[in-house]
Amino acid sequence: MPTSPGSVERLPHDRSHLLCEDGQFDKPSRMLLDSIDRWTSAMLEDDLAEDNGFGENVVGKVFSRNRGVIAGRYAVERMIGKEFHSCSVSWHIGEGQMVGSGDQILSIEGPSEAVLKCERVLLNIVSRMSGIATETAEWLNASEGFPVACTRKTEWGLLDKWAVHVGGGLTHRLNREDAPLIKENDLAVLEFGSGNGISSVASAVKGVDFEKDSAFCIVEVCDVGQALEAATVWSECQKDRGGCEKIVLLLDNMGPSLSSMASAELVREGLRNWCILEGSGGVNRGNLRDWVSDSDVDLVSSSAVNMGVTPLDISMIIGGSR
Repeated sequence: MPTSPGSVERLPHDRSHLLCEDGQFDKPSRMLLDSIDRWTSAMLEDDLAEDNGFGENVVGKVFSRNRGVIAGRYAVERMIGKEFHSCSVSWHIGEGQMVGSGDQILSIEGPSEAVLKCERVLLNIVSRMSGIATETAEWLNASEGFPVACTRKTEWGLLDKWAVHVGGGLTHRLNREDAPLIKENDLAVLEFGSGNGISSVASAVKGVDFEKDSAFCIVEVCDVGQALEAATVWSECQKDRGGCEKIVLLLDNMGPSLSSMASAELVREGLRNWCILEGSGGVNRGNLRDWVSDSDVDLVSSSAVNMGVTPLDISMIIGGSR
């Protein structure tokens, strides 16, 4: 995988270990299962869908109509296991595997009314999460493996994050408590309330709980000066405490050229090794190659990885054996 001057072996933006037990891909964590329960319960309630066990036993086969990466297996299995006890699911494609047009993804067997009542929610889950996983994989292909993360902008919370992970992307932080993100408005509040002559950037960095949050702390900066200031204060605080963790500088709407300038200035000041540079704002598939080749950042992040993504086109057909 391509690396950058300040890159680290494992970027803190990879929070997938918090979504899997013991880092195992096939064992969803309690955090992920709880999120699945909340989202699927809401969708089932909105659809007035429940298992009453009525009807003859049938088999519903789910097929893909186009090519993509499959995601959503654990959400479907959790939903069926909790809400549709009369049904059972068999998978023909594993989580994270590629499916082609006409390929069967899964089959669900049970009383006809139960299968029909869960059909829409089941298809929504697999089609949308697979669409995100597919889009993410396409970003990674376009970037030739350069790290790509989603953002905190999600439509289905941790389900979006999981789908990004399945597609090969970085989840970024999972919630507000996962890692501090000091944004423009946080700095504005500090600036408004400050009367001690210390800049808002310096004040924000000094206010970090280093014992708790130094492994993953993000400060949003909008120019080279703010980047240098944040890195300077961070390095001083870390040296005082004997720490070695890096600060994430989110270069907001700075573009590849200005981001490269920021990286060069940080190198010149001996601060680049204290930083992880994240290019964000305006990152899209059209300019991704410019970010990879010209920006000197360690990763890019974009809400386009998971927001407004075209779902994988899938359908269910009732009849026949599994």
